[in-house]
Amino acid sequence: MTVKWLMHWQPKPGTTLSTQILTEACLSVESIGGQKDGRWRSVLTFYRPMQRDASVPVEHPRDFLGLALQEQPSKYYFILRPNRIVLEADASIQVVMEKLQSYKARVTLNFEGFQYKLGDFQVRVGKCIPSTSEALRGIMMEVEYLPLSSIDKSKKVLEDFFDIWQETISKKSLPGIFMHIESNFADYGLQDRYTSLHTAVQYATCMAQLIAAVRG
Repeated sequence: MTVKWLMHWQPKPGTTLSTQILTEACLSVESIGGQKDGRWRSVLTFYRPMQRDASVPVEHPRDFLGLALQEQPSKYYFILRPNRIVLEADASIQVVMEKLQSYKARVTLNFEGFQYKLGDFQVRVGKCIPSTSEALRGIMMEVEYLPLSSIDKSKKVLEDFFDIWQETISKKSLPGIFMHIESNFADYGLQDRYTSLHTAVQYATCMAQLIAAVRG
């Protein structure tokens, strides 16, 4: 396994998101040697419990996130942020959940765009849009360092890449910056060796930031 950093676009106060920012980000990846390597897509779903009787107290989680990752087509990930729990399940769990009707998918967000090969890195740049419309909700990047699976050992390399990236994108004079918010993996019981569970936690962290940015 490799190590990933997720980054989200933080617009300057008073500015709005536009697909032009996404276009410029893709051009910036190509300007530092990135070679297009197909499309990329992840799907994040907000689930809410189906409470049939409001007088009965709910003992199960109030809401949680579900994540489908393109690189793990046979798996599905659940993130319960308030409880600091992340779980991996078989992808068929989604069919089971539909049949049980214990939870309802309230909002589904698609993260989609292009992926690039760049030396020892795989870079993905994409937009965040609801499944029901083309309304832009955010812009996100995944930066994957391929040679290592240790979060600690790869940190310096990813920090250096982030610095180069910020310098490159700043030349475009866009109204905002890409930000990487570190997730506290230890809170979820995750170790130094990177797995797809770490990616799921980062998506939850990133999603919280995107929501805050839109509201702000």
